[in-house]
This record gives sequence, C-alpha cells and structure tokens, in this order.
Amino acid sequence: MRKKRKSIITDEMIVLDRPPVSPIYGSYPDERSIEERLENGIIILDKPRGPTSHQVTSWVKEILELKKTGHSGTLDPNVSGVLVVGLNNATKYLQALLKSPKEYVAILELSHPVPQKTIRETFSEFVGKIYQTPPEHAAVKKRLRKRRVYLLNILEIEGKRVLFHVKCESGTYIRTLCFDLGRAMGVVGTMASLRRVKTANFSEKEAVTLHQLKDAYMFYKEDGDGSELKAMLRLPEEVLAPFPKIVIKDSAVDALCRGAPLTFPGIAALDRNIRKSQDVAILSLKGEAVALAKAKFDAREIKDKKKGVAAVSTRVFMKPGTYPKGW
Repeated sequence: MRKKRKSIITDEMIVLDRPPVSPIYGSYPDERSIEERLENGIIILDKPRGPTSHQVTSWVKEILELKKTGHSGTLDPNVSGVLVVGLNNATKYLQALLKSPKEYVAILELSHPVPQKTIRETFSEFVGKIYQTPPEHAAVKKRLRKRRVYLLNILEIEGKRVLFHVKCESGTYIRTLCFDLGRAMGVVGTMASLRRVKTANFSEKEAVTLHQLKDAYMFYKEDGDGSELKAMLRLPEEVLAPFPKIVIKDSAVDALCRGAPLTFPGIAALDRNIRKSQDVAILSLKGEAVALAKAKFDAREIKDKKKGVAAVSTRVFMKPGTYPKGW
C-alpha cells in the first residue's frame, strides 16, 4: 500500500488553504518511472567539443530511442560543457531556461604581455553592466546590446594567457568579452578556450557524457538495471526551481491546463517573494509543474484578494485531463 504523502506546502510560504491531496489524480514527481521520465524528463549533458548542439541532441534522441529532443542555450561546436536536453514532452520546459544566467570558464589570450596589475584592474572594470556588439558569426542583428556580468574572477595568469570564471546574463558573448578586455588593455584579446560550467541551477558536476548515457540505457534495456539511467533522467520540475512558486488546488489544475488564467480562489499557497509581472511557477499540491505564468500582483496583495485574476499562464506544461474539471 502506497504511503500517504502531504502536499508541498511549507510554513515558509503564505498559506491560504491546506486542501487534501488527491490519492487518485496526478503523481509525485519523484515517484515517476523510467518510462515516464523518458517521456517527460531532462538530461544535464556534458557536451563535447566538436559537434554542434543540434547534433549532440540528435544523438541523445537516437540513444534513448525517442521521438523528439531539444536543447536550451546553444553551444558553438568548439565549446564544451553543460547542455540541458529535453526529452519528448519536456522540450516545452526549455524556454524557461533561455533567460537564466550562465557560467563559463574561459582562457583569454593576449597578443602582447600585460602587467598582472593591469590585467586585474581591467577585469574589475567589466563587472556589472557592459555593452556588446555580437560577433560576425552570430546569427543575430549586429546592434549594440546591454548585458550584465555578475562575477568575473581571474583563476590563473600564465604569460599572455588568463584563465577566468565568469557568471553573466544570458546572451553575453564571451568571445566579444575577451576582445573587449584586450582592447581595454591596449592589446588584442582572443578567446582561446571556453567551457560552460553552469546553466541556471544545473552545474557541470551533475552533467553526464554521451558514453555514460548510452551505457546506462544499455544496462536498462539488456539487463533490466535502470538505477543509473533513472538518476540521469532528471525531473523537468527542476527547470522551475529558481522561480518563485504558487501552489494551486486540485480543482484549479485542469482549468489552467486548458488555458484559463489563475484566479485567487484556486490558490492554496505562494512564496512570499513574488513581485508583480514576475515569472512564477504554478505547481500542483504534489509539486507537479502545471504552468509558467506572469504574476498580476505582489504576494502581499494576492494574500488579501478574494476575486479576480492572480496570474496569467505564458507556458502550460501539464496535459489537460490529468486532473478532473473543478471549475
């Protein structure tokens, strides 16, 4: 007999209601089978240097014998590192990662020697708001863009090479950053190497290689041992972890799945840090991803309202009919 579990509502949230969790409809994400994860899961892949992101994603589809795969945050062929791959239905989650911060480890190569003091002073000047023009090979309009660098740490300086770690806003061109750093020092700066070490909340420590994925799938298919594969098939709800959350009642789920906005009576609990116009994750009582939405009010305002629309969905994840009609 399955052990009865509680809802994901915590005392740290603003709790408006504590409705019972349905034992019939939906499922707790961590209880999903391998088959369910292959249909609606993600893989944190360690992309190798050489192939394109599209090619690597296609190989994942072949290895796992899937109908569809997709990726978020393209890496150039000569760049390695974290590539989040969505499997079948989970490709719809990838859009939520497009604006997430990225972290890289790169090597800047200078055309001429520069004093270390000058290098360190120049790096400190590039933390915060910067302006970039995309490189010639980029498939976007060549106009000046504003981006933000959250962290820029020098790891090692050896001759004319500088190994550094950068955390930046999505859409920041590291090749251009290297050129601009060099120009600020009065020399030519080029990117000698680049590796993405983190996308949103997914780091290279969690990433698996294509070889590891293939071996795990073969163990599952031929020997019936799915332990390694299940660990690699991550839950798509993890994509929504950085977003503030609104937990809704079972009676409100199906309406959102069919495109209806979230009204105040459908809310069970919400995070305290929600701000008006912010992207929020809409979850069921079991923690299932229902939708990504725009909040219409701050959390403190939502708490006191009884009628009207609290949030409007921008992306629906759950299939209609997963929960019964309640409205």
